[in-house]
Amino acid sequence: MKQTKQPAASEMRSVEQTIGKILRWGVVVAAIIMILGLLLYLINGSLGVATNYHVKNFHEILFGILNGKPYAIMMAGIFALILTPVLRVVVSIYSFYREHDSLYVVITSLVLVILLTSFWLGIEFHL
Repeated sequence: MKQTKQPAASEMRSVEQTIGKILRWGVVVAAIIMILGLLLYLINGSLGVATNYHVKNFHEILFGILNGKPYAIMMAGIFALILTPVLRVVVSIYSFYREHDSLYVVITSLVLVILLTSFWLGIEFHL
Protein backbone atom coordinates (compact mmCIF):
# COMPACT_ATOMS: atom_id res chain seq x y z
CA MET A 1 0.00 0.00 0.00
CA LYS A 2 2.88 2.38 0.69
CA GLN A 3 4.24 1.75 -2.79
CA THR A 4 1.07 3.07 -4.48
CA LYS A 5 0.98 6.22 -2.33
CA GLN A 6 4.65 7.04 -2.90
CA PRO A 7 4.46 7.46 -6.72
CA ALA A 8 1.23 9.43 -6.38
CA ALA A 9 2.86 11.84 -3.93
CA SER A 10 5.93 12.28 -6.12
CA GLU A 11 3.71 12.75 -9.18
CA MET A 12 1.68 15.41 -7.34
CA ARG A 13 4.89 17.16 -6.34
CA SER A 14 5.99 17.06 -9.97
CA VAL A 15 2.67 18.53 -11.15
CA GLU A 16 2.88 21.27 -8.51
CA GLN A 17 6.42 22.10 -9.62
CA THR A 18 5.29 22.22 -13.24
CA ILE A 19 2.43 24.56 -12.36
CA GLY A 20 4.86 26.76 -10.40
CA LYS A 21 7.20 26.89 -13.40
CA ILE A 22 4.32 27.80 -15.72
CA LEU A 23 3.31 30.68 -13.46
CA ARG A 24 6.90 31.91 -13.07
CA TRP A 25 7.72 31.69 -16.76
CA GLY A 26 4.42 33.27 -17.73
CA VAL A 27 5.17 36.30 -15.58
CA VAL A 28 8.77 36.50 -16.83
CA VAL A 29 7.74 36.27 -20.51
CA ALA A 30 4.98 38.86 -20.02
CA ALA A 31 7.40 41.21 -18.25
CA ILE A 32 9.98 40.84 -21.03
CA ILE A 33 7.38 41.59 -23.70
CA MET A 34 6.17 44.65 -21.79
CA ILE A 35 9.73 45.90 -21.22
CA LEU A 36 10.41 45.55 -24.96
CA GLY A 37 7.30 47.64 -25.64
CA LEU A 38 8.42 50.22 -23.08
CA LEU A 39 11.90 50.43 -24.59
CA LEU A 40 10.41 50.85 -28.05
CA TYR A 41 8.19 53.62 -26.67
CA LEU A 42 11.18 55.37 -25.12
CA ILE A 43 13.12 55.10 -28.38
CA ASN A 44 10.24 56.26 -30.62
CA GLY A 45 8.72 58.77 -28.23
CA SER A 46 5.24 57.64 -29.23
CA LEU A 47 2.93 54.74 -28.46
CA GLY A 48 1.97 54.45 -32.10
CA VAL A 49 -1.75 55.04 -31.57
CA ALA A 50 -4.00 58.07 -31.23
CA THR A 51 -4.77 59.50 -27.81
CA ASN A 52 -7.67 57.78 -25.98
CA TYR A 53 -7.62 54.88 -28.45
CA HIS A 54 -8.45 51.41 -27.14
CA VAL A 55 -7.69 48.16 -28.93
CA LYS A 56 -10.92 46.35 -29.77
CA ASN A 57 -9.68 42.90 -30.82
CA PHE A 58 -6.67 40.63 -30.96
CA HIS A 59 -6.27 41.28 -34.70
CA GLU A 60 -5.42 44.93 -33.96
CA ILE A 61 -2.81 43.84 -31.41
CA LEU A 62 -1.25 41.44 -33.92
CA PHE A 63 -1.29 44.07 -36.68
CA GLY A 64 0.29 46.60 -34.30
CA ILE A 65 3.02 44.13 -33.30
CA LEU A 66 3.84 43.46 -36.95
CA ASN A 67 4.12 47.24 -37.48
CA GLY A 68 6.30 47.68 -34.38
CA LYS A 69 3.87 49.80 -32.38
CA PRO A 70 4.90 49.98 -28.69
CA TYR A 71 1.28 50.07 -27.49
CA ALA A 72 0.49 46.78 -29.23
CA ILE A 73 3.62 45.12 -27.86
CA MET A 74 2.73 46.19 -24.31
CA MET A 75 -0.83 44.93 -24.82
CA ALA A 76 0.58 41.57 -25.96
CA GLY A 77 2.54 41.46 -22.69
CA ILE A 78 -0.65 42.07 -20.73
CA PHE A 79 -2.40 39.40 -22.80
CA ALA A 80 0.40 36.93 -21.98
CA LEU A 81 0.07 37.80 -18.30
CA ILE A 82 -3.68 37.18 -18.40
CA LEU A 83 -3.23 33.84 -20.17
CA THR A 84 -0.75 32.55 -17.56
CA PRO A 85 -3.34 31.56 -14.92
CA VAL A 86 -5.60 30.19 -17.65
CA LEU A 87 -2.79 27.86 -18.69
CA ARG A 88 -2.45 26.88 -15.04
CA VAL A 89 -6.12 25.87 -14.97
CA VAL A 90 -5.66 23.78 -18.14
CA VAL A 91 -2.65 21.99 -16.62
CA SER A 92 -4.65 21.38 -13.44
CA ILE A 93 -7.46 19.77 -15.45
CA TYR A 94 -4.92 17.48 -17.08
CA SER A 95 -3.31 16.54 -13.76
CA PHE A 96 -6.67 15.79 -12.15
CA TYR A 97 -7.58 13.70 -15.18
CA ARG A 98 -4.37 11.69 -14.84
CA GLU A 99 -5.16 11.10 -11.17
CA HIS A 100 -8.66 9.89 -12.15
CA ASP A 101 -10.18 12.54 -9.88
CA SER A 102 -13.38 13.20 -11.82
CA LEU A 103 -14.90 15.61 -9.30
CA TYR A 104 -11.94 17.98 -9.56
CA VAL A 105 -11.82 17.57 -13.34
CA VAL A 106 -15.44 18.76 -13.48
CA ILE A 107 -14.89 21.61 -11.00
CA THR A 108 -11.71 22.83 -12.70
CA SER A 109 -13.32 22.53 -16.14
CA LEU A 110 -16.18 24.68 -14.85
CA VAL A 111 -13.62 27.26 -13.69
CA LEU A 112 -12.09 27.22 -17.19
CA VAL A 113 -15.52 27.69 -18.80
CA ILE A 114 -16.21 30.62 -16.47
CA LEU A 115 -12.84 32.20 -17.33
CA LEU A 116 -13.35 31.80 -21.06
CA THR A 117 -16.94 33.08 -20.83
CA SER A 118 -15.80 36.16 -18.93
CA PHE A 119 -13.17 36.85 -21.60
CA TRP A 120 -15.75 36.46 -24.34
CA LEU A 121 -18.27 38.70 -22.54
CA GLY A 122 -15.56 41.28 -21.91
CA ILE A 123 -14.76 41.37 -25.61
CA GLU A 124 -18.42 41.50 -26.68
CA PHE A 125 -19.40 44.33 -24.32
CA HIS A 126 -16.22 46.29 -24.91
CA LEU A 127 -16.96 46.64 -28.60
